[in-house]
Amino acid sequence: MSTADAPAREAAWLADYNPADGLPALLQANGGPWQVVQAYWPRTPDRMGKSLFVMRHSTKNERFANVQKISKYVFRIVCWWPMVSTTGSAEQSQTDFDAALDLVLQRLVGPQLDKTHGGRFLSVAEDPAAIEVTYHDPVSTLASGNFLAAEITYTADDPNYNA
Repeated sequence: MSTADAPAREAAWLADYNPADGLPALLQANGGPWQVVQAYWPRTPDRMGKSLFVMRHSTKNERFANVQKISKYVFRIVCWWPMVSTTGSAEQSQTDFDAALDLVLQRLVGPQLDKTHGGRFLSVAEDPAAIEVTYHDPVSTLASGNFLAAEITYTADDPNYNA
């Protein structure tokens, strides 16, 4: 594990789907609402569909014992939801966006007793145990580009290592 691949590991967890774990699918290919789940912001945002982009807000390495360190991340997921049609209902699009975001939150919380996102991290959204969703103002985003947007932030820790 490396600090360099943390966004890719988290994007893989969000895109992964296993009906046996009881968590919702996010990708449309698996029955979810999102067309894209990927690490990092794309070069051509004008071609984006309903997308989740996993990025880091920050990375911190903490020493907690004489030779023990742990890498901590604050992830930021940019959630992008374009309106399909300019004649469609903005209210319905906002309702659909809220429902899709709720599925992301369910996936982030993960299955009971496993907060590692399938072994990709030591823990996710546990220290602190908070997940925050910040909604962009739909008055501005619908007027400027006919889309809805939100950002989800939360923490993740990698397993400790000797240094």
